[in-house]
Amino acid sequence: DGEVHISELKNGSTEMFWNPTSEVRRQRLKRHIVLFEEQTDFESERLWQHVTSAINKGDQHKATQEKFVLEEEQRNAARERRESGTEWKPLLFRHDAGTNEWRYKYEDLRPWDPLNDIAQFEKDGILQTMERHLSTRMSNHKATCINNQITRHKRSAKDCRRRKTSDQPSNHSQNTESSCSTPESVQELSDDDGKYLGFESLCAQCGKEMNHLKEIHSAVLSLQKAQQDIHR
Repeated sequence: DGEVHISELKNGSTEMFWNPTSEVRRQRLKRHIVLFEEQTDFESERLWQHVTSAINKGDQHKATQEKFVLEEEQRNAARERRESGTEWKPLLFRHDAGTNEWRYKYEDLRPWDPLNDIAQFEKDGILQTMERHLSTRMSNHKATCINNQITRHKRSAKDCRRRKTSDQPSNHSQNTESSCSTPESVQELSDDDGKYLGFESLCAQCGKEMNHLKEIHSAVLSLQKAQQDIHR
């Protein structure tokens, strides 16, 4: 959202390449950071504060010294863990053996949906997205529950028919009634069909998921109100 210039090294001339309008500037993403006073000792802004301060003052020697102090502390901590046999367990990252890289555990790589996504925020190091329609994920989860129930139901019906066939003597009528009584077709199910098949509620996780989303919704509204008060 700033000016970009092209400099011609041969003759030293400079020309404007990009100068965003005020409308473009207004549409930039707002950056929200945790207050410095609320950060823990190992968060980057607090951890590297002395290095940053020295760089901003143009004191490269001081910045190098502060950087060495931090790195030496990290080496000592690693050495102590190695000597005591303590395993380092990252909270927010996992090691990808295929690429030999560290990946953020809770990364969300789906495209941003401006019609449904309201805000993305971090809580306890975990990125979460506030969605406009809370029912979207619930609908997907409900559909998954139904499909799982249908699969189990079909498998049960198939096993029942197999037992029915194998238990009959070769000269016995195939019309003999079996202990299994299962509808032959379960291609389409409604909520009432679920009760017919014997499972009143789809999944206990549905209720937990909805309650969790409501808690997130309340938390985001509280944050937004606080931000509005701060801006005022």
